[in-house]
Amino acid sequence: MGLIALGVTGGIGAYKSVEIARGLQRAGHEVVAVMTRSAQRFIGRVTFEAITRRRVCIDEFVPGANADIEHIALADEIDALVVAPATANTIAKLALGIADDFLTTLVLATPAPILLAPAMNSNMFDHVTVVQNLETLRARGVHVMAPGEGYLACGWIGKGRLAEPVDVVAEVVSLLRPVSDLTGRCVLVTAGPTYEDLDPVRYIGNRSSGRMGLAVAAEAAARGARVCLVLGPTALEPPVGIEVVRVRSAAEMLKAVMAQAPEADAIVMAAAVADYTVDGGARDHKITKEKSELSLRLTRTTDILTELTQWRAGRSRPMLVGFSAETREVVERAEAKLLRKRVDLVVANDVSRKDAGFDVDSNAAVLVDAEGRTEFALQSKRELARRILDRVAAGLGTVVGGTVDAPEAHEEA
Repeated sequence: MGLIALGVTGGIGAYKSVEIARGLQRAGHEVVAVMTRSAQRFIGRVTFEAITRRRVCIDEFVPGANADIEHIALADEIDALVVAPATANTIAKLALGIADDFLTTLVLATPAPILLAPAMNSNMFDHVTVVQNLETLRARGVHVMAPGEGYLACGWIGKGRLAEPVDVVAEVVSLLRPVSDLTGRCVLVTAGPTYEDLDPVRYIGNRSSGRMGLAVAAEAAARGARVCLVLGPTALEPPVGIEVVRVRSAAEMLKAVMAQAPEADAIVMAAAVADYTVDGGARDHKITKEKSELSLRLTRTTDILTELTQWRAGRSRPMLVGFSAETREVVERAEAKLLRKRVDLVVANDVSRKDAGFDVDSNAAVLVDAEGRTEFALQSKRELARRILDRVAAGLGTVVGGTVDAPEAHEEA
């Protein structure tokens, strides 16, 4: 397939670049590593040479009077350039057009699409200089991934981790295989949990991270759709360049979805919306612990999917995709949900699995529609999002009376 230049800079995340190289190879691409001198302090060039079976490019020229200048030759040859990790220093150089080593010169010389995966301390990532540099690069057409969140090398817990290798690979696949089958379409996506407040301090919530819904939103935007993301409370950053409506409770999500629904060609309900809320609403003051027991009366929240199908009655648009997060009888419950909710597609997954579902980067699902079921083994959530939107794109041309030719549904994790 394609030849990918993998730029590796001097950050602790450089060890993940090895897995990125492997992932790109598994996707059918050839890889050539381009390392800065600082990167070699974190990982040896021999590692990449052994994996890629190509000499690592650093800053030297091909010897010989008639040889090509190597960065120019490689710039014309590659199909994409990925810099992972991209440090604050390298990002600054690229924004200013500095070309003082092989990698930064390659960035200026290549016409291929460029993807940056930043990795640094949280405060560095949020510093105005880094923010402005990334905005400059985006304005020039450079693709920038959001960093991950979690434990950082400096000991902090927060934003700044290098994105997971599976997500970087999925992003590269999207760059190399641009699909515009959703151009001109509006896709409404819900993601994340909802919180039902008990008092100013406590709430009832769930373990949804929003990763699956964010992956769907990012993939839809990459395929040309205008995306509106209704996002529950989550620490994850939404994709750049899409409309985001932030909500907290199930009632707020219902209001936001119904307000946006008339514009949508497809609605993907990936959020894990609370089924119950506190009867009478949250207390004005913190509930004290003077009593040994506390009783709460809960009432059902309004089912957003049911509201949508009732609102859509008699119309062919929008296509409705639901999610079904289960711990048992996954397929049977998804099939029942398809009929009961009258949606076009249900994406069902087993959230009791530790390697799939909530707060992990991978998922396995069964897509259920009127034609039957399709199972997808464990894969990255971005890849699963691609599978779901393949169905959406195919179904949008054949949505009739609320039933699509080939849709599916699943519950957000």
